[in-house]
Amino acid sequence: MRRRTWGTAVLLAVCAGLAPGTVAQAAPDRPEPLPLERLFDNRAVSDDATPGEADFDGAGGSLSAQDLAAAGWTPGRGLGVDGARLTWPRSAATGPDNVRADGQRVRVTGRGDALAFLVAGTGGDAEGAGVVRYADGSRSSYTLTAPDWRTGPLATKSVALPHRNTPDGQLTEKTRLFVVSVPVRAGQRITSVELPRAGSGSSAALHVFAVSVRPRTSGWTGTWSASPAGYRAVGPWADRTVRLVVHTSAGGPRTRIRLENTFASTPVRIGSASVAVQEAGAAARGNPVPLTFRGESGVQLPAGAQAFSDPVDLDVPADGNLLVSFHLPDPVVAAPVHSQALQRSYVSGPGDHAAEAAGTAYTSTISYWPLLTGVDVGGGPGSVVLLGDSITDGVKSTQDANHRWPNVLARRLLGQSDVPRYGVLNEGISANKIVTDRYTGDGISTDTGGVSALHRLDRDVLAQTSARTVVVFQGINDLRWGGTAEQVTAGLREIVRRTHARGLKVIGATITPCEGEALCPASVDAQRVAVNDWLRGPDSPFDGLVDFDTVVRDPAHPARMLPAYDSGDHLHPGDAGLKAMADAVDLRLLKP
Repeated sequence: MRRRTWGTAVLLAVCAGLAPGTVAQAAPDRPEPLPLERLFDNRAVSDDATPGEADFDGAGGSLSAQDLAAAGWTPGRGLGVDGARLTWPRSAATGPDNVRADGQRVRVTGRGDALAFLVAGTGGDAEGAGVVRYADGSRSSYTLTAPDWRTGPLATKSVALPHRNTPDGQLTEKTRLFVVSVPVRAGQRITSVELPRAGSGSSAALHVFAVSVRPRTSGWTGTWSASPAGYRAVGPWADRTVRLVVHTSAGGPRTRIRLENTFASTPVRIGSASVAVQEAGAAARGNPVPLTFRGESGVQLPAGAQAFSDPVDLDVPADGNLLVSFHLPDPVVAAPVHSQALQRSYVSGPGDHAAEAAGTAYTSTISYWPLLTGVDVGGGPGSVVLLGDSITDGVKSTQDANHRWPNVLARRLLGQSDVPRYGVLNEGISANKIVTDRYTGDGISTDTGGVSALHRLDRDVLAQTSARTVVVFQGINDLRWGGTAEQVTAGLREIVRRTHARGLKVIGATITPCEGEALCPASVDAQRVAVNDWLRGPDSPFDGLVDFDTVVRDPAHPARMLPAYDSGDHLHPGDAGLKAMADAVDLRLLKP
């Protein structure tokens, strides 16, 4: 290798007119990283009146600026998605608003557990490999896939728009944008990101509108959560206050909430919000604590976006009920919901009643949770996330009694000192499957079985507050509706692979028996046994196993549930069965 002497370096410095002692640097091998907006070279958004001014796909197609505004995606708007905060380009509808990825170096800084990209492909799904560079000089690679803006899965879209603009006019055809996250080295400071290079053998283009580091959660423990299971008609509510009852796992001295407008096509405005400890029914113990969002008393949730409230001081009890209230000043006719709350919550008559301790204004009840997806408490050791279906959701357990097996597990953690007292986050959805969507992910839903576990993994597991360990207990619904053991095990492998990539521990759970239920004949039981044999065998990729099958089955007839544990429908355990399941979890497995 050629070596340049100190004297040569000084001579170069003098010739360059530099101050004495300054050494000229060799020309860099790569261009310096730039903010993403300085790299924009494509325009995706057009005004409906002048659709020919944008050409997103190389054929004159573009997104409608009016559709985006109707969804709350206005230029320069901050969007919270899956724990990351991205900014919709300020130049949308006026100039270049995205970059076609081809190895450009982007200035991105921060520490976190993932990079979040706001993307779409044109000409088909687009995929490529990129590089993340860190402050210590190291780097890591990533693979980014951008689903096509016209055909990508609605189940994973961040926003879907009703039209596609063309030079010849507007077409009634859905277009969509996606937020895709990729893992990075947790805790290391990122200094730049190299975008994927365009593939030489593909006509698809990968477009990037925004990128940010998703920060690792510190100082918070998730104490309650619920997965959006569909987007269904509600109310209609206008100038009404919703007061939701939620049951905590861990306690803490301060709290915050998370609201999400998942699956929506229009924004929702929150006029005010509060949190309180429940006294009884809709009545609070003391005055509710007002919540703010980035210092404001209310917040608008764009379609597909989320918002965390600012932290507030409140002595949140462990294993207790909270009241989370929010006023909806504008008409709301549909909302993302968790359908099987098994908990009565309340809706007021006209007016903003979020600040009231009394429950007298709350004149009707609901049995689902709209918009609210999480409650966190300050401090604590972090959370265990339980990914499941109706058995985890608590279907057939006693309403308002908090007898779901995740509730019992949380109480076990609180009553011991051998392992940290983790928060427990219930991400079960009734009727949910691993590999197939029950709900398409777009439009008003009649089925609230949610999108598949694979499609909701980023939102419902990997982006959850301070997640440490994940327990996966799913598969029976895939089998009951015609899926095979091979499909279920392939889906479980994919869940483990993606979860391990984020540095989380993953525990598997065997599938419980269901003989006697209408969709569970002997052929389904044979598939169930095959999945369980794989889970118990040497090829399982899980870090540990909870054998729920052994716990609840009838030893004299292993294809069916022990009668003492059966709720009566032969599929769902009752309160006694759910307690037996939670009691069987080796708490040591929950430690990362």
